[in-house]
Amino acid sequence: MPRPPLPPPPPPVPYRTWPDPEAMRADRERAMRELGRRALGVPAAVGFWLYALLLAVGWGCVGVALQTFEQGMFPDVLIGGIFLVLGVGAIVPAAILLGLGVKRDRTIRQRLCAWQELGADPAVDAQVRAPGRSLAWLLPSFALAALGLGTSLGWAASASPGTDTYADAAFFIGAGCVMWVVGLLGMVKAVGHYRWAVRVG
Repeated sequence: MPRPPLPPPPPPVPYRTWPDPEAMRADRERAMRELGRRALGVPAAVGFWLYALLLAVGWGCVGVALQTFEQGMFPDVLIGGIFLVLGVGAIVPAAILLGLGVKRDRTIRQRLCAWQELGADPAVDAQVRAPGRSLAWLLPSFALAALGLGTSLGWAASASPGTDTYADAAFFIGAGCVMWVVGLLGMVKAVGHYRWAVRVG
C-alpha cells in the first residue's frame, strides 16, 4: 500500500485564500504535525531500520559469495553465484530506498520551514520539535556508526597475512562501512531535525 503524499507547502502569498487566521492556523497545525510525524515518527524509524537490515543481509550474502569463490571448486562457485545474486538483489533496493529517504527528509524540513514562517503556535511547535525523538534517533545511529568504524579499523589492524583471506577483508571492512554509512545517515537525520527545532525555538 503506497504512502499518502507529504502535506504540500503553503501556497504563495498571492494565492492564499484562507478566510480567517484561525483557518490558516488549523491548516498549519495539521501540516506541521503530519510532517513532524513523517520525519521522526515510529513508521519512519521502522522503515529506516528495515532498510538498514536489508542492506546488512545483502552484504552478508555478498560476503558468503566471496568466501565460496575462494574455494575455486564448481559447486562452491555455483553456490557463491546464487548468494551474490541474492546479495545484490537486497543491496540495490535497500540503497535506493535509503537514498530516497534522505531526499524526503530534506523535503520535509523545507516544508516545515515554510509552514513555520506563517507564524508561531507554541503548543504545536513544541510537539513538532520533539527533542526526545531526535535524541532517540541520534544515540543508536551514533552507536552503529562507531561500531562500524571500529569493526573496519579493528579488523584491518588485527589482520595477519596467511591467516586472513581477501574475502575476509572484503567482508569485515565492507560490513563495517555499511554500519558506518547507515549510522551516519541516521545521525544526519537527527541533527538536521534538531537544527530546525533550534531555529524554531
